[in-house]
Amino acid sequence: MMGTTHIMRRALHREVAGTIGLLADADDFAAMRRYRTFTFDDHPTYLQQVEGLLKAQAAQGRLTSLALFDPEEYEEFCADTGLDPDASASRARFAAELAASGPTVPYEGQPLADIVPDLVDETVRQTTWEYATMLLAGIGACAECGVDIGRSAFTRASDLLMRVLATEGAGPRHLVCSVPCDGQTLLAALHTGHDGDGHTRLDETEALEFTTVLAVGIATGGTGGLVMRTSTGAGDRVQGWRLEGERLCPLTAAEVFDAYCTDALSGDLIAPESGVDYSAAPDIGGDGSQEGHHH
Repeated sequence: MMGTTHIMRRALHREVAGTIGLLADADDFAAMRRYRTFTFDDHPTYLQQVEGLLKAQAAQGRLTSLALFDPEEYEEFCADTGLDPDASASRARFAAELAASGPTVPYEGQPLADIVPDLVDETVRQTTWEYATMLLAGIGACAECGVDIGRSAFTRASDLLMRVLATEGAGPRHLVCSVPCDGQTLLAALHTGHDGDGHTRLDETEALEFTTVLAVGIATGGTGGLVMRTSTGAGDRVQGWRLEGERLCPLTAAEVFDAYCTDALSGDLIAPESGVDYSAAPDIGGDGSQEGHHH
């Protein structure tokens, strides 16, 4: 009887998924060292031990996911829940919370160094979308006509995105939307392809995030821009639009070249890529006279 119970428990053990809250950043690791129960001394050794644990779990047939562990969020979590932050059980509870509400990346045998960039990207994507959604919801209704400004901007952004995707040009596309807001720049990316019937294929989550960021630009004053890179087979074509109010105005070839070949942070010039055609964007129409919110 005991042998059967042991076998059954081992079988169940393999079906229990887990999440590790990863301190990917050295500064975040240093912040956690103030807790007595956090026993690691240096970041590289910590990362090696995490990778070893992941491999051991995978060898046992167990699925483990990784989430980014933020010490400030952890401290707030403990304060809100009344947990002792200097306890391993509290860190485990926080990791479980991350698994339920935050972005995670499953471990599938790849090196930890390859997982971290994907995990950071996923975290930034979700944080950006949540922040942009909060901004749209917080704008409220127009004092003159009662229209929900955030919702109206989202509707207009959806229309603009569909117009951009309807422009001529075969091949996979990579779109980036950038919107300055409160001293920072919100970024969203969207990848598209085509199915066998020639219809545009895209990820719905990416499209939602992209539209939300574009809507923030519309709702907060109409600044920002959109760049689209299309793989043509013979090379790549880059086109762009500048957001003005509720319109996307096409950039000239020279403006696209300047935007793509200038470092956004330093302002330094970047060498143009070989095989890339920096082209004037088409006028996508839709002057906003029928869509959106106007006052």
